[in-house]
Formats: sequence, structure tokens, C-alpha cells
Amino acid sequence: MPRFLTLADVCEQLQISSAQAYALVRSGELKAIQVGGRGQWRVEDVKLEEYIQESYAKTEKMLAEHRSRPTVG
Repeated sequence: MPRFLTLADVCEQLQISSAQAYALVRSGELKAIQVGGRGQWRVEDVKLEEYIQESYAKTEKMLAEHRSRPTVG
């Protein structure tokens, strides 16, 4: 795997649209850099892996909080 990925590569790996990938980068949720005269976005492979691991952790926390809530019925 190359060190830097294009947003198209990110889209393919995460199975998301280009608009979703761009939004993740613009929000800072997914760390990326702009390179070249036309400002093409690149995501370092380790940053993508960090984003994935953080997403797992957020999901795990959300599910744990959901399970600990009392059911109303």
C-alpha cells in the first residue's frame, strides 16, 4: 500500500462517496494534506487507519451508552 492515498482511494476503502470523503477532510475528522499546484488532497495511510480506529472506539462507546440506558415500557 502506498504511504499516501487519494480521496478516491479513501472512498474505495471506506465505501463512501467522494462528497463524504471531502467532508471528512474539510471538517478535520480525517487528517489530510494538500499537495501540488492544484491542491490535490492526500491522506497518509496511517491517518486513515487512525480514523478507522477512532470510529470503532466512538461506535463502541455509543453502543455501550445505549445498552446502559433503561428501557421504557
